[in-house]
Amino acid sequence: MTLVDTLKAFFLQSGAAWILWFLLALALACTFVAIERFMFFRGRGANLAALARDLETQLAARDLAGARKRLEEDGSVAAAVALAGLRVARLGPASAEKAMQGASAVERERLEARLAFMGTLGNNAPFVGLFGTVIGVIAAFEQLGVGSAGQGQAVSSAVMAGIAEALIATAVGIGVALPAVAGYNYFQRRIAGLLSGTEAVTSVLLAYLLADAPEEATTTNLANGEAPAPQRKLEAMRVLVSPGA
Repeated sequence: MTLVDTLKAFFLQSGAAWILWFLLALALACTFVAIERFMFFRGRGANLAALARDLETQLAARDLAGARKRLEEDGSVAAAVALAGLRVARLGPASAEKAMQGASAVERERLEARLAFMGTLGNNAPFVGLFGTVIGVIAAFEQLGVGSAGQGQAVSSAVMAGIAEALIATAVGIGVALPAVAGYNYFQRRIAGLLSGTEAVTSVLLAYLLADAPEEATTTNLANGEAPAPQRKLEAMRVLVSPGA
C-alpha cells in the first residue's frame, strides 16, 4: 500500500465530523478569552483628565504621599505606569522615566495576554474548515469511484450531498474566524488607547520631577534652543488631556 493509499484510508475512516467539533471547541475557547479580556480591560481604563489634574495639584503642593495614594487607588494602566516612576522619583527624572518605560512594557504584556490565541484563530480557522472540506470531498469522490454504472443517478446525488456537507466545514471555519478577528482588533485598539493615554499622566509627573532637577539640565535645553523641559512636558500634557484632543 502506497503512502497515498494509506492517507486516503485514514481520511475516509476519520471523516470530517471531528473537524467541526474541533472548530466548535476553538470557538468556545475564544469566547471565554474574549469575556475574560473584556472584564480585565473594564477595570483598566481611567478618567485621564481628572487623574492628571489631581496628580498635578498634589505634585504642585509637593504632596508625594497624596499623589502616590491617588495613583494606588486608581487601578488604571496610566496610574500603574506613573506609580512606577513616582516610587523612584528620589533618584531623579531619568530614573523615573526609565521605570515608567519598564512599567509600560509590563502593562502591555498583561494587556496582550491570550490575545495571540484570538489572532491565530482568526487567521487560521478558515484553513481548518477548508481541511475538513477537502476530507469530505475525498470521501465524496471515493463514493463516486466505487459506484456502479447502473446506479449513476443515485451515486451522483450522493456525491453532491457529500460535497454539500463537506462545504459546511468551510462555512463553520469562516464563521469562527470572523468574530475572532473582530475581537482581536477591538482589544488591540483598546491597548493602543490605554497605553497612549498614559503619556498624559506620566508627562505631569516628569514635568515636576524635571522642575526639581539641577539647573544644568534647563541650561542645556536653552542652549539648544529648546523650551525648558517642565514647560514642554506640561504643554504636552495639556494637549493630551484637553477635551478637544
